[in-house]
Amino acid sequence: MPNPKRKLSKSRRDKRRTHYKAEPTPLFVCKTTGAVHLPHRAYTVDGNLYYRGKLIVENTAQA
Repeated sequence: MPNPKRKLSKSRRDKRRTHYKAEPTPLFVCKTTGAVHLPHRAYTVDGNLYYRGKLIVENTAQA
């Protein structure tokens, strides 16, 4: 297994890693409820569970 002959400095290592940046998570606004949520995920509004703008489970807070 090949190994480096000399230790790479921290600045040289970090130069290579400059392109790995955290990206903000995309948020969407539901047209039906107006709630802000993650895409392709179910979300709750006033205790009701919605997915793709449709009511899936009513009153999840009581269950």
